Amino acid sequence: MTNNSSTLKKLGFASLIMMLSVFSSRVIGLAREMTIAFAGGAGGEVDAYQIAFIIPEILNHVVASGFLSVTFIPIFTAYLSNDNEEEGWRVFSIIFNTFSVLLIIFIAIAFYYSPELVRFFAPGFKDPELFNSAVRMTRIIMPAQFFFFAGGMFMAVQFAKEKFFIPALAPLLYNLGIIAGGLLWMFAGSQPEILLPLLSAISPDLSFLGRLGMDGFAWGVFAGAFLGNFALQYIGAKKAGMKLYPLVNLKHPEFLKYILLTIPLMAGLSMTFSTEIFLKYFGSFMSDGSIAALNYALRIMFILVGIFGQAVGVASYPFMAMLASRGKMDELNNLLNTTLKYLLLVIPVSALFMVLNHEIVFLLFQRGRFTPDATRITSEVLPFIMAGTFAFAAQTVVVRGYYAIQNTWFPALFGTIAVFASIPLFFIFMKLMGTPGVGLALSICAFMNSGLLFFLWNKKSGNKGARTVYIFMVKMILLSGGVGLFLWKTASLLQSLFSNSTIFGALAISTITGLVFVMLFILSGMIFGIEEITTFVAKLAGKLKVYRKKTL
Repeated sequence: MTNNSSTLKKLGFASLIMMLSVFSSRVIGLAREMTIAFAGGAGGEVDAYQIAFIIPEILNHVVASGFLSVTFIPIFTAYLSNDNEEEGWRVFSIIFNTFSVLLIIFIAIAFYYSPELVRFFAPGFKDPELFNSAVRMTRIIMPAQFFFFAGGMFMAVQFAKEKFFIPALAPLLYNLGIIAGGLLWMFAGSQPEILLPLLSAISPDLSFLGRLGMDGFAWGVFAGAFLGNFALQYIGAKKAGMKLYPLVNLKHPEFLKYILLTIPLMAGLSMTFSTEIFLKYFGSFMSDGSIAALNYALRIMFILVGIFGQAVGVASYPFMAMLASRGKMDELNNLLNTTLKYLLLVIPVSALFMVLNHEIVFLLFQRGRFTPDATRITSEVLPFIMAGTFAFAAQTVVVRGYYAIQNTWFPALFGTIAVFASIPLFFIFMKLMGTPGVGLALSICAFMNSGLLFFLWNKKSGNKGARTVYIFMVKMILLSGGVGLFLWKTASLLQSLFSNSTIFGALAISTITGLVFVMLFILSGMIFGIEEITTFVAKLAGKLKVYRKKTL
Protein backbone atom coordinates (compact mmCIF):
# COMPACT_ATOMS: atom_id res chain seq x y z
CA MET A 1 0.00 0.00 0.00
CA THR A 2 1.38 3.40 -0.97
CA ASN A 3 1.78 6.22 1.48
CA ASN A 4 -0.89 8.21 -0.37
CA SER A 5 -3.45 5.40 -0.23
CA SER A 6 -2.64 4.87 3.45
CA THR A 7 -3.21 8.56 4.08
CA LEU A 8 -6.52 8.47 2.21
CA LYS A 9 -7.59 5.45 4.25
CA LYS A 10 -6.81 7.22 7.52
CA LEU A 11 -8.54 10.34 6.20
CA GLY A 12 -11.60 8.27 5.34
CA PHE A 13 -11.78 6.87 8.87
CA ALA A 14 -11.23 10.27 10.48
CA SER A 15 -13.79 11.83 8.12
CA LEU A 16 -16.30 9.14 9.08
CA ILE A 17 -15.89 9.94 12.77
CA MET A 18 -16.20 13.67 12.16
CA MET A 19 -19.09 13.19 9.73
CA LEU A 20 -21.00 11.17 12.33
CA SER A 21 -20.18 13.85 14.89
CA VAL A 22 -21.26 16.68 12.61
CA PHE A 23 -24.40 14.83 11.53
CA SER A 24 -25.33 14.13 15.17
CA SER A 25 -24.47 17.70 16.08
CA ARG A 26 -26.64 19.04 13.26
CA VAL A 27 -29.54 16.84 14.35
CA ILE A 28 -29.20 18.08 17.93
CA GLY A 29 -28.61 21.59 16.57
CA LEU A 30 -31.92 21.30 14.74
CA ALA A 31 -33.55 20.24 17.99
CA ARG A 32 -31.96 23.32 19.57
CA GLU A 33 -33.36 25.62 16.88
CA MET A 34 -36.75 23.90 17.11
CA THR A 35 -36.77 24.51 20.86
CA ILE A 36 -35.82 28.16 20.33
CA ALA A 37 -38.52 28.50 17.66
CA PHE A 38 -41.08 26.95 20.02
CA ALA A 39 -40.11 29.35 22.82
CA GLY A 40 -39.65 32.55 20.84
CA GLY A 41 -41.01 32.03 17.33
CA ALA A 42 -39.58 34.44 14.80
CA GLY A 43 -39.95 37.62 16.80
CA GLY A 44 -38.03 40.31 18.60
CA GLU A 45 -37.07 38.12 21.56
CA VAL A 46 -35.21 35.69 19.30
CA ASP A 47 -33.65 38.68 17.51
CA ALA A 48 -32.30 39.83 20.88
CA TYR A 49 -30.91 36.35 21.57
CA GLN A 50 -29.15 36.29 18.20
CA ILE A 51 -27.75 39.79 18.67
CA ALA A 52 -26.33 38.65 22.03
CA PHE A 53 -23.85 36.50 20.09
CA ILE A 54 -22.32 39.37 18.11
CA ILE A 55 -19.78 40.59 20.68
CA PRO A 56 -18.79 37.08 21.87
CA GLU A 57 -18.31 35.98 18.26
CA ILE A 58 -16.13 39.00 17.50
CA LEU A 59 -14.13 38.38 20.66
CA ASN A 60 -13.74 34.72 19.74
CA HIS A 61 -12.62 35.63 16.23
CA VAL A 62 -10.14 38.34 17.21
CA VAL A 63 -8.56 36.53 20.14
CA ALA A 64 -9.35 32.86 19.78
CA SER A 65 -9.99 31.88 16.15
CA GLY A 66 -6.36 31.35 15.24
CA PHE A 67 -5.68 29.58 18.51
CA LEU A 68 -8.03 26.68 18.00
CA SER A 69 -6.05 24.33 15.78
CA VAL A 70 -5.16 25.61 12.34
CA THR A 71 -1.98 27.41 13.37
CA PHE A 72 -0.95 25.16 16.24
CA ILE A 73 -1.27 21.75 14.57
CA PRO A 74 1.53 22.27 11.97
CA ILE A 75 3.90 23.55 14.67
CA PHE A 76 3.14 20.73 17.10
CA THR A 77 3.14 18.09 14.34
CA ALA A 78 6.68 19.11 13.41
CA TYR A 79 7.84 18.38 16.98
CA LEU A 80 6.13 14.99 16.89
CA SER A 81 7.73 14.15 13.52
CA ASN A 82 11.16 15.06 14.92
CA ASP A 83 10.72 12.99 18.12
CA ASN A 84 10.87 16.12 20.24
CA GLU A 85 7.45 15.98 21.89
CA GLU A 86 8.63 17.42 25.22
CA GLU A 87 9.59 20.72 23.61
CA GLY A 88 6.23 20.69 21.84
CA TRP A 89 4.48 20.67 25.20
CA ARG A 90 6.60 23.59 26.37
CA VAL A 91 5.56 25.60 23.31
CA PHE A 92 1.94 24.56 23.88
CA SER A 93 2.13 25.78 27.48
CA ILE A 94 3.62 29.14 26.50
CA ILE A 95 0.90 29.76 23.91
CA PHE A 96 -1.94 28.57 26.14
CA ASN A 97 -0.90 30.56 29.22
CA THR A 98 -0.15 33.80 27.39
CA PHE A 99 -3.37 33.99 25.43
CA SER A 100 -5.53 32.74 28.27
CA VAL A 101 -4.55 35.86 30.22
CA LEU A 102 -5.05 38.05 27.16
CA LEU A 103 -8.50 36.63 26.47
CA ILE A 104 -9.67 37.03 30.08
CA ILE A 105 -8.68 40.72 29.98
CA PHE A 106 -10.59 41.25 26.73
CA ILE A 107 -13.65 39.48 28.13
CA ALA A 108 -13.66 41.78 31.16
CA ILE A 109 -13.44 44.91 28.98
CA ALA A 110 -16.16 43.73 26.58
CA PHE A 111 -18.37 42.73 29.53
CA TYR A 112 -18.19 46.27 30.93
CA TYR A 113 -18.88 47.99 27.59
CA SER A 114 -21.55 45.57 26.38
CA PRO A 115 -24.34 48.19 25.97
CA GLU A 116 -22.18 50.43 23.79
CA LEU A 117 -20.94 47.51 21.71
CA VAL A 118 -24.42 46.07 21.13
CA ARG A 119 -25.67 49.50 20.09
CA PHE A 120 -22.78 49.84 17.62
CA PHE A 121 -23.16 46.46 15.94
CA ALA A 122 -26.97 46.41 15.86
CA PRO A 123 -27.82 50.08 15.27
CA GLY A 124 -31.33 49.33 13.98
CA PHE A 125 -32.36 47.52 17.16
CA LYS A 126 -34.37 50.22 18.95
CA ASP A 127 -36.82 48.54 21.35
CA PRO A 128 -35.50 49.39 24.89
CA GLU A 129 -36.75 46.17 26.51
CA LEU A 130 -35.33 43.95 23.77
CA PHE A 131 -32.09 45.96 23.77
CA ASN A 132 -31.64 45.39 27.50
CA SER A 133 -32.34 41.70 27.00
CA ALA A 134 -29.67 41.54 24.27
CA VAL A 135 -27.13 43.20 26.58
CA ARG A 136 -27.98 40.89 29.49
CA MET A 137 -27.64 37.76 27.35
CA THR A 138 -24.42 39.09 25.81
CA ARG A 139 -22.90 39.21 29.27
CA ILE A 140 -24.08 35.68 30.04
CA ILE A 141 -22.60 34.25 26.85
CA MET A 142 -19.35 36.20 26.76
CA PRO A 143 -17.30 34.26 29.37
CA ALA A 144 -17.95 31.06 27.40
CA GLN A 145 -15.41 32.29 24.85
CA PHE A 146 -12.62 31.25 27.21
CA PHE A 147 -13.99 27.72 27.22
CA PHE A 148 -14.03 27.72 23.40
CA PHE A 149 -10.44 28.93 23.26
CA ALA A 150 -9.08 26.49 25.84
CA GLY A 151 -11.11 23.64 24.42
CA GLY A 152 -9.89 24.47 20.93
CA MET A 153 -6.30 24.12 22.09
CA PHE A 154 -7.11 20.83 23.84
CA MET A 155 -8.77 19.55 20.66
CA ALA A 156 -5.77 20.63 18.57
CA VAL A 157 -3.57 18.39 20.72
CA GLN A 158 -5.90 15.46 20.11
CA PHE A 159 -6.11 16.11 16.35
CA ALA A 160 -2.31 16.24 16.12
CA LYS A 161 -2.21 12.84 17.86
CA GLU A 162 -4.88 11.61 15.37
CA LYS A 163 -7.46 11.29 18.15
CA PHE A 164 -10.88 12.37 16.90
CA PHE A 165 -13.54 10.72 19.07
CA ILE A 166 -13.59 13.01 22.14
CA PRO A 167 -13.37 16.24 20.07
CA ALA A 168 -16.31 14.89 18.07
CA LEU A 169 -18.42 14.98 21.25
CA ALA A 170 -17.89 18.71 21.89
CA PRO A 171 -20.65 20.11 19.64
CA LEU A 172 -23.08 17.46 20.87
CA LEU A 173 -22.74 18.46 24.52
CA TYR A 174 -22.73 22.14 23.59
CA ASN A 175 -26.08 21.90 21.79
CA LEU A 176 -27.57 19.70 24.50
CA GLY A 177 -26.54 22.33 27.05
CA ILE A 178 -28.41 25.04 25.14
CA ILE A 179 -31.53 22.89 24.86
CA ALA A 180 -31.40 21.98 28.55
CA GLY A 181 -30.96 25.62 29.55
CA GLY A 182 -33.93 26.73 27.47
CA LEU A 183 -36.20 23.94 28.69
CA LEU A 184 -35.20 24.58 32.31
CA TRP A 185 -35.99 28.27 31.92
CA MET A 186 -39.39 27.54 30.38
CA PHE A 187 -40.08 25.05 33.16
CA ALA A 188 -39.14 27.69 35.73
CA GLY A 189 -41.68 30.05 34.19
CA SER A 190 -44.43 27.43 34.25
CA GLN A 191 -43.53 25.97 37.68
CA PRO A 192 -42.33 29.00 39.68
CA GLU A 193 -42.93 27.42 43.07
CA ILE A 194 -40.23 24.82 42.30
CA LEU A 195 -37.38 26.74 40.67
CA LEU A 196 -37.86 30.42 41.49
CA PRO A 197 -36.45 30.12 45.04
CA LEU A 198 -33.24 28.62 43.63
CA LEU A 199 -33.00 31.21 40.88
CA SER A 200 -33.67 34.01 43.37
CA ALA A 201 -30.59 32.96 45.30
CA ILE A 202 -28.56 33.52 42.15
CA SER A 203 -30.21 36.75 40.99
CA PRO A 204 -32.67 38.76 43.11
CA ASP A 205 -34.18 40.48 40.05
CA LEU A 206 -36.28 37.93 38.17
CA SER A 207 -38.83 40.37 36.82
CA PHE A 208 -37.87 39.49 33.25
CA LEU A 209 -38.54 35.74 33.77
CA GLY A 210 -41.59 34.66 31.82
CA ARG A 211 -41.69 37.98 29.91
CA LEU A 212 -38.53 37.30 27.94
CA GLY A 213 -37.93 33.58 27.81
CA MET A 214 -34.60 33.39 25.98
CA ASP A 215 -32.24 33.87 28.93
CA GLY A 216 -32.22 30.16 29.66
CA PHE A 217 -30.78 29.47 26.23
CA ALA A 218 -27.98 31.94 26.96
CA TRP A 219 -27.18 30.15 30.21
CA GLY A 220 -27.28 26.91 28.24
CA VAL A 221 -24.58 28.29 25.94
CA PHE A 222 -22.39 28.93 28.98
CA ALA A 223 -22.98 25.47 30.47
CA GLY A 224 -22.63 23.63 27.15
CA ALA A 225 -19.37 25.39 26.34
CA PHE A 226 -17.93 24.52 29.74
CA LEU A 227 -18.91 20.84 29.65
CA GLY A 228 -18.40 19.99 25.97
CA ASN A 229 -15.65 22.34 24.86
CA PHE A 230 -13.62 22.71 28.04
CA ALA A 231 -14.01 19.98 30.69
CA LEU A 232 -14.38 17.02 28.33
CA GLN A 233 -11.62 18.21 25.99
CA TYR A 234 -9.25 18.68 28.92
CA ILE A 235 -9.81 15.03 29.81
CA GLY A 236 -9.24 14.01 26.18
CA ALA A 237 -6.04 16.04 25.90
CA LYS A 238 -4.69 14.54 29.13
CA LYS A 239 -5.38 11.06 27.75
CA ALA A 240 -3.44 12.05 24.62
CA GLY A 241 -0.45 12.91 26.82
CA MET A 242 -0.89 16.67 27.24
CA LYS A 243 1.54 18.38 29.57
CA LEU A 244 0.76 21.91 30.69
CA TYR A 245 3.58 23.83 32.39
CA PRO A 246 3.42 27.25 34.13
CA LEU A 247 5.57 28.83 31.41
CA VAL A 248 5.54 32.23 29.73
CA ASN A 249 8.32 33.03 27.27
CA LEU A 250 7.43 35.78 24.82
CA LYS A 251 10.82 35.43 23.09
CA HIS A 252 10.58 31.74 22.25
CA PRO A 253 11.08 31.42 18.46
CA GLU A 254 8.12 29.07 18.02
CA PHE A 255 5.92 31.43 20.03
CA LEU A 256 6.92 34.30 17.76
CA LYS A 257 6.27 32.10 14.74
CA TYR A 258 2.84 31.27 16.14
CA ILE A 259 2.08 34.96 16.57
CA LEU A 260 3.05 35.69 12.96
CA LEU A 261 0.83 32.85 11.75
CA THR A 262 -2.08 33.91 13.93
CA ILE A 263 -2.17 37.68 13.45
CA PRO A 264 -3.74 37.36 9.98
CA LEU A 265 -6.49 35.17 11.43
CA MET A 266 -7.11 37.76 14.13
CA ALA A 267 -7.20 40.71 11.76
CA GLY A 268 -8.66 39.01 8.70
CA LEU A 269 -12.37 38.62 7.97
CA SER A 270 -13.54 35.22 6.76
CA MET A 271 -16.92 34.80 5.10
CA THR A 272 -18.11 32.39 7.78
CA PHE A 273 -17.39 34.89 10.55
CA SER A 274 -18.71 37.88 8.58
CA THR A 275 -21.95 36.05 7.82
CA GLU A 276 -23.05 36.06 11.44
CA ILE A 277 -22.28 39.76 11.79
CA PHE A 278 -23.80 40.89 8.48
CA LEU A 279 -27.08 39.04 8.96
CA LYS A 280 -27.59 40.64 12.35
CA TYR A 281 -26.35 44.09 11.36
CA PHE A 282 -28.56 44.38 8.28
CA GLY A 283 -31.38 42.42 9.88
CA SER A 284 -31.55 44.98 12.69
CA PHE A 285 -32.87 47.55 10.17
CA MET A 286 -35.79 45.36 9.13
CA SER A 287 -38.99 44.30 10.89
CA ASP A 288 -38.99 42.27 14.10
CA GLY A 289 -38.25 38.63 13.39
CA SER A 290 -36.07 39.26 10.33
CA ILE A 291 -32.87 38.29 12.16
CA ALA A 292 -34.60 35.21 13.52
CA ALA A 293 -35.84 34.16 10.04
CA LEU A 294 -32.39 34.64 8.53
CA ASN A 295 -30.83 32.63 11.34
CA TYR A 296 -33.28 29.72 11.02
CA ALA A 297 -32.64 29.55 7.26
CA LEU A 298 -28.90 29.76 7.84
CA ARG A 299 -28.98 26.87 10.34
CA ILE A 300 -30.80 24.69 7.81
CA MET A 301 -28.14 25.47 5.22
CA PHE A 302 -25.37 24.77 7.71
CA ILE A 303 -26.72 21.24 8.14
CA LEU A 304 -25.51 20.46 4.62
CA VAL A 305 -22.33 22.51 5.06
CA GLY A 306 -21.50 20.55 8.20
CA ILE A 307 -22.18 17.13 6.72
CA PHE A 308 -20.49 17.79 3.36
CA GLY A 309 -17.84 20.36 4.28
CA GLN A 310 -16.98 20.80 7.93
CA ALA A 311 -16.51 17.12 8.71
CA VAL A 312 -14.18 16.56 5.76
CA GLY A 313 -12.37 19.84 6.34
CA VAL A 314 -11.59 19.16 10.00
CA ALA A 315 -10.59 15.54 9.35
CA SER A 316 -8.45 16.31 6.28
CA TYR A 317 -6.44 19.12 7.85
CA PRO A 318 -3.92 17.03 9.85
CA PHE A 319 -3.24 14.99 6.70
CA MET A 320 -2.83 18.15 4.62
CA ALA A 321 -0.40 19.47 7.21
CA MET A 322 1.54 16.20 7.08
CA LEU A 323 1.78 16.23 3.25
CA ALA A 324 2.81 19.89 3.29
CA SER A 325 5.51 19.28 5.91
CA ARG A 326 6.98 16.58 3.65
CA GLY A 327 6.85 18.82 0.59
CA LYS A 328 4.37 16.59 -1.27
CA MET A 329 2.39 19.38 -2.93
CA ASP A 330 1.14 17.22 -5.81
CA GLU A 331 -0.43 14.80 -3.34
CA LEU A 332 -1.85 17.68 -1.33
CA ASN A 333 -3.43 19.18 -4.47
CA ASN A 334 -4.81 15.80 -5.47
CA LEU A 335 -6.38 15.43 -2.02
CA LEU A 336 -7.84 18.95 -2.23
CA ASN A 337 -9.25 18.50 -5.75
CA THR A 338 -10.79 15.10 -4.97
CA THR A 339 -12.39 16.48 -1.82
CA LEU A 340 -13.86 19.49 -3.63
CA LYS A 341 -15.36 17.35 -6.39
CA TYR A 342 -17.18 15.24 -3.84
CA LEU A 343 -18.31 18.40 -2.08
CA LEU A 344 -19.89 19.56 -5.35
CA LEU A 345 -22.50 16.82 -4.88
CA VAL A 346 -24.10 19.16 -2.34
CA ILE A 347 -25.37 21.42 -5.16
CA PRO A 348 -28.20 19.12 -6.32
CA VAL A 349 -29.08 18.44 -2.68
CA SER A 350 -29.35 22.21 -2.21
CA ALA A 351 -31.77 22.33 -5.14
CA LEU A 352 -33.98 19.81 -3.33
CA PHE A 353 -34.02 22.01 -0.22
CA MET A 354 -34.90 25.06 -2.33
CA VAL A 355 -37.90 23.29 -3.85
CA LEU A 356 -39.15 22.03 -0.47
CA ASN A 357 -38.49 25.32 1.34
CA HIS A 358 -41.99 25.67 2.84
CA GLU A 359 -42.36 22.02 3.80
CA ILE A 360 -38.94 21.91 5.49
CA VAL A 361 -39.54 25.04 7.55
CA PHE A 362 -43.08 23.94 8.43
CA LEU A 363 -42.03 20.49 9.61
CA LEU A 364 -39.02 21.71 11.55
CA PHE A 365 -40.31 24.81 13.27
CA GLN A 366 -44.05 25.54 13.09
CA ARG A 367 -45.19 24.86 16.63
CA GLY A 368 -45.48 26.86 19.84
CA ARG A 369 -44.84 30.54 19.12
CA PHE A 370 -43.55 29.83 15.60
CA THR A 371 -46.62 30.90 13.63
CA PRO A 372 -47.60 30.35 9.95
CA ASP A 373 -46.41 33.89 9.28
CA ALA A 374 -42.98 32.98 10.70
CA THR A 375 -42.96 29.93 8.41
CA ARG A 376 -43.74 32.12 5.41
CA ILE A 377 -40.96 34.62 6.19
CA THR A 378 -38.35 31.93 6.82
CA SER A 379 -39.28 29.82 3.78
CA GLU A 380 -39.01 32.91 1.55
CA VAL A 381 -35.45 33.41 2.73
CA LEU A 382 -34.34 29.76 2.60
CA PRO A 383 -33.85 29.29 -1.19
CA PHE A 384 -31.57 32.32 -1.43
CA ILE A 385 -29.39 31.15 1.46
CA MET A 386 -29.31 27.56 0.18
CA ALA A 387 -27.74 28.87 -3.05
CA GLY A 388 -24.48 29.43 -1.15
CA THR A 389 -24.23 25.95 0.38
CA PHE A 390 -21.36 24.68 -1.78
CA ALA A 391 -19.39 27.91 -1.39
CA PHE A 392 -19.47 27.64 2.40
CA ALA A 393 -18.62 23.93 2.30
CA ALA A 394 -15.74 24.48 -0.13
CA GLN A 395 -14.28 27.30 1.92
CA THR A 396 -13.83 25.01 4.93
CA VAL A 397 -11.52 22.85 2.81
CA VAL A 398 -9.73 25.44 0.65
CA VAL A 399 -8.55 27.62 3.54
CA ARG A 400 -7.04 24.58 5.21
CA GLY A 401 -4.77 24.12 2.23
CA TYR A 402 -3.24 27.51 3.00
CA TYR A 403 -3.05 26.75 6.71
CA ALA A 404 -1.36 23.41 6.00
CA ILE A 405 1.56 25.21 4.33
CA GLN A 406 1.53 27.69 7.24
CA ASN A 407 0.40 30.59 5.06
CA THR A 408 -2.27 32.46 6.99
CA TRP A 409 -1.58 35.91 5.56
CA PHE A 410 -2.73 35.11 2.04
CA PRO A 411 -6.27 33.85 2.79
CA ALA A 412 -6.75 36.48 5.49
CA LEU A 413 -5.80 39.34 3.16
CA PHE A 414 -7.83 38.28 0.14
CA GLY A 415 -10.69 36.96 2.27
CA THR A 416 -10.95 40.37 3.93
CA ILE A 417 -10.89 42.09 0.53
CA ALA A 418 -13.74 39.85 -0.66
CA VAL A 419 -15.75 40.58 2.49
CA PHE A 420 -15.41 44.35 2.20
CA ALA A 421 -16.18 44.19 -1.53
CA SER A 422 -19.41 42.38 -0.69
CA ILE A 423 -20.81 45.02 1.69
CA PRO A 424 -22.42 47.13 -1.10
CA LEU A 425 -24.24 44.01 -2.29
CA PHE A 426 -25.93 43.65 1.09
CA PHE A 427 -27.15 47.27 0.98
CA ILE A 428 -28.37 46.93 -2.63
CA PHE A 429 -30.18 43.62 -2.25
CA MET A 430 -31.62 44.61 1.13
CA LYS A 431 -33.18 47.69 -0.47
CA LEU A 432 -34.43 45.77 -3.52
CA MET A 433 -35.68 42.54 -1.93
CA GLY A 434 -35.79 42.99 1.84
CA THR A 435 -34.95 39.99 4.01
CA PRO A 436 -34.54 37.54 1.06
CA GLY A 437 -32.12 40.03 -0.50
CA VAL A 438 -29.81 39.72 2.50
CA GLY A 439 -29.83 35.95 1.99
CA LEU A 440 -29.02 36.32 -1.72
CA ALA A 441 -26.19 38.75 -1.01
CA LEU A 442 -24.79 36.26 1.49
CA SER A 443 -24.68 33.47 -1.11
CA ILE A 444 -23.08 35.65 -3.77
CA CYS A 445 -20.44 36.82 -1.32
CA ALA A 446 -19.68 33.27 -0.24
CA PHE A 447 -18.99 32.28 -3.87
CA MET A 448 -16.83 35.37 -4.35
CA ASN A 449 -14.79 34.50 -1.28
CA SER A 450 -14.26 30.78 -1.81
CA GLY A 451 -13.82 31.18 -5.57
CA LEU A 452 -11.13 33.81 -5.17
CA LEU A 453 -9.23 31.78 -2.58
CA PHE A 454 -9.30 28.62 -4.73
CA PHE A 455 -8.20 30.52 -7.85
CA LEU A 456 -5.26 32.08 -5.99
CA TRP A 457 -4.36 28.73 -4.41
CA ASN A 458 -4.13 27.16 -7.86
CA LYS A 459 -1.83 29.92 -9.08
CA LYS A 460 0.32 29.72 -5.99
CA SER A 461 0.60 25.93 -5.72
CA GLY A 462 0.62 25.04 -9.42
CA ASN A 463 -2.52 22.96 -9.04
CA LYS A 464 -2.76 21.33 -12.48
CA GLY A 465 -5.88 19.36 -11.58
CA ALA A 466 -7.95 22.44 -10.75
CA ARG A 467 -9.46 22.44 -14.25
CA THR A 468 -11.26 19.17 -13.48
CA VAL A 469 -12.88 20.82 -10.45
CA TYR A 470 -14.16 23.75 -12.54
CA ILE A 471 -15.52 21.41 -15.21
CA PHE A 472 -17.25 19.24 -12.67
CA MET A 473 -18.79 22.32 -10.99
CA VAL A 474 -20.34 23.39 -14.31
CA LYS A 475 -21.73 19.87 -14.74
CA MET A 476 -23.24 19.92 -11.27
CA ILE A 477 -24.82 23.36 -11.75
CA LEU A 478 -26.41 22.31 -15.07
CA LEU A 479 -27.52 18.99 -13.62
CA SER A 480 -28.98 20.70 -10.55
CA GLY A 481 -30.87 23.16 -12.73
CA GLY A 482 -32.56 20.35 -14.65
CA VAL A 483 -33.19 18.24 -11.56
CA GLY A 484 -34.46 21.26 -9.65
CA LEU A 485 -36.95 22.17 -12.40
CA PHE A 486 -38.29 18.60 -12.49
CA LEU A 487 -38.55 18.51 -8.69
CA TRP A 488 -40.37 21.86 -8.67
CA LYS A 489 -42.94 20.50 -11.13
CA THR A 490 -43.27 17.35 -9.02
CA ALA A 491 -43.73 19.30 -5.78
CA SER A 492 -46.26 21.63 -7.42
CA LEU A 493 -48.32 18.64 -8.54
CA LEU A 494 -48.14 17.11 -5.08
CA GLN A 495 -49.16 20.40 -3.46
CA SER A 496 -52.39 20.22 -5.46
CA LEU A 497 -53.06 16.81 -3.94
CA PHE A 498 -51.83 17.39 -0.37
CA SER A 499 -51.95 20.43 1.90
CA ASN A 500 -48.44 21.52 2.85
CA SER A 501 -49.91 23.24 5.92
CA THR A 502 -50.56 19.91 7.62
CA ILE A 503 -47.97 17.50 8.99
CA PHE A 504 -49.26 14.62 6.86
CA GLY A 505 -49.34 16.71 3.70
CA ALA A 506 -45.90 18.25 4.20
CA LEU A 507 -44.42 14.83 4.98
CA ALA A 508 -46.04 13.28 1.91
CA ILE A 509 -44.79 16.04 -0.40
CA SER A 510 -41.28 15.93 1.08
CA THR A 511 -41.02 12.13 1.04
CA ILE A 512 -42.24 11.64 -2.52
CA THR A 513 -40.19 14.54 -3.86
CA GLY A 514 -37.15 13.22 -1.99
CA LEU A 515 -37.55 9.76 -3.50
CA VAL A 516 -37.84 11.28 -6.97
CA PHE A 517 -34.65 13.21 -6.27
CA VAL A 518 -32.76 10.05 -5.24
CA MET A 519 -33.80 8.30 -8.44
CA LEU A 520 -32.85 11.28 -10.60
CA PHE A 521 -29.52 11.59 -8.77
CA ILE A 522 -28.60 7.94 -9.37
CA LEU A 523 -29.83 7.93 -12.99
CA SER A 524 -27.88 11.11 -13.75
CA GLY A 525 -24.68 9.50 -12.54
CA MET A 526 -25.29 6.41 -14.66
CA ILE A 527 -26.50 8.15 -17.82
CA PHE A 528 -23.89 10.91 -17.88
CA GLY A 529 -21.09 8.76 -16.50
CA ILE A 530 -20.43 11.00 -13.48
CA GLU A 531 -17.85 8.96 -11.59
CA GLU A 532 -18.23 10.86 -8.32
CA ILE A 533 -21.95 10.05 -8.17
CA THR A 534 -21.61 6.37 -9.15
CA THR A 535 -18.71 5.89 -6.72
CA PHE A 536 -20.60 7.61 -3.92
CA VAL A 537 -23.70 5.48 -4.53
CA ALA A 538 -21.63 2.26 -4.80
CA LYS A 539 -19.83 2.97 -1.52
CA LEU A 540 -23.10 3.81 0.22
CA ALA A 541 -24.73 0.62 -1.13
CA GLY A 542 -21.72 -1.42 0.02
CA LYS A 543 -21.91 0.00 3.53
CA LEU A 544 -25.66 -0.67 3.69
CA LYS A 545 -25.04 -4.27 2.53
CA VAL A 546 -22.44 -4.80 5.27
CA TYR A 547 -24.76 -3.26 7.85
CA ARG A 548 -27.61 -5.54 6.72
CA LYS A 549 -25.42 -8.64 7.09
CA LYS A 550 -24.40 -7.60 10.60
CA THR A 551 -27.99 -7.07 11.70
CA LEU A 552 -29.30 -10.36 10.29
